Amino acid sequence: MPFLPKRLQELRKLKGLTQKQLGEVIHISERSYRRYEGGEIDPYTSTTEQLADFLGVSVDYLLGRTDNPHSHLK
Repeated sequence: MPFLPKRLQELRKLKGLTQKQLGEVIHISERSYRRYEGGEIDPYTSTTEQLADFLGVSVDYLLGRTDNPHSHLK
């Protein structure tokens, strides 16, 4: 499984949220969010940034560029 879908799912579950609830937080439909976790589509950059901010991790972590959730690659 690619990094983004797997990490989104893990982090969402750690927060105790459903796919619908997380979608509502970032103002997208449950279906769209479900497709991110399923690896069917990739979110826009701005959506990825919103997800990272809400989930408390870096975009680099979501994308699998680092295993440190708080690391920001330069």
